[in-house]
Amino acid sequence: MSPAERQHFNSQFSEQKYQAFLNDLNASYNYKITFRVAETPVFIPRAFKEKLLRGAEEIIDFIVQPGFSELMAPAVPSHLNVPRETPHTLFLALDFAVCSGENGALIPQLIEMQGFPSLFGYQDFLGNKFREHYAINEKFHFHFGKTSTEYWETLRRIIVGDHNPENVVLLEINPLKQNTTIDFLVTQAHLGIGLVHIGDVIIRGRKLFYAKEGREVPIHRIYNRVIFDELVQQQDLKTSFHLTEDVDVEWAGHPNWFFKISKYTMPFLKGSAVPHSQFLHEVVSIPSDLENYVLKPLFSFSGSGVIFHVKPGDIKKIPLAERKNFMLQRKVNYEPIVKAVDGLVKTEIRLLYLWEDGQSRPQLITNLARLSRGEMIGVKYNKDKTWVGGSVCFFEK
Repeated sequence: MSPAERQHFNSQFSEQKYQAFLNDLNASYNYKITFRVAETPVFIPRAFKEKLLRGAEEIIDFIVQPGFSELMAPAVPSHLNVPRETPHTLFLALDFAVCSGENGALIPQLIEMQGFPSLFGYQDFLGNKFREHYAINEKFHFHFGKTSTEYWETLRRIIVGDHNPENVVLLEINPLKQNTTIDFLVTQAHLGIGLVHIGDVIIRGRKLFYAKEGREVPIHRIYNRVIFDELVQQQDLKTSFHLTEDVDVEWAGHPNWFFKISKYTMPFLKGSAVPHSQFLHEVVSIPSDLENYVLKPLFSFSGSGVIFHVKPGDIKKIPLAERKNFMLQRKVNYEPIVKAVDGLVKTEIRLLYLWEDGQSRPQLITNLARLSRGEMIGVKYNKDKTWVGGSVCFFEK
């Protein structure tokens, strides 16, 4: 997308250099990253950056309007509703595909959105490692308006707040066995917070604790990384504490916003960067050009259950009562724009925002990129391919 920067990076690249880069990533926290790390960052020129940010701000205009939380309330399953909901989400992620529009111009198209934390720790780590191993133009940055030091000061304020870090935990299902473990380790190293398995949380009345060095430590604030979709599938997970209990704890990322800002939100949106989406139960007649649509379950994680080549039978076999849990979305056509050493690669850009208390709207802070040669973008759909996987964008200032 930025030809000069792409040529400059590719001229430096070699397999030996890439392996040294990976070895450094894996050695830094004595942990072998379990997902595929792409060979390259993505370089975003100023013109496309402005299109991307403009499309994102149109979406945020809808999220910040009065009554948004109430409008999204039906997205929260009654049996998964968590007390003490915050007035707005603390975290926001907007995923955009890079597509071709009219006259071949590149345009961003919204694919996914989340009111949930993403790889805030890892992306800082990855961006800095790319700079260590490759000469990257200083006019391109991966954070927005902050140095890494300022970035972590902001995350500390958001996640830890005024608490002793010992009383703040990153809560997950077996945090050291997740694909995102590297993000947790980076976050722990910078913020000093514990990584706690939800099954190890101790509850006494309305108070929560975790065990540390033979003592029980009170939990005052939870940086929540538990994904409900994964939690409900854990048939043999034994816990004393359930997320839906009303306890004396602060949430750094209230769990209800996982549902309230999600695929459920997309049919409500309008904008230049939003493909047409419709709740399946509101579809009066099946489109004659069904091949131009994808069928998505509203509440699934990491692309599971998505049907790309939809047939009328796929829709008809979904019971009427269940159709409210699906949406039909206009298909977008990814434009392969990242020049690898052996061809072109598609990309998706995730913009990551923080919405601090007292601010009128979320603030863009960093980003994530995913590269693909397959039909789906996620790293698990691109096995045995090169120049694909998780990465980061460097945006022209």
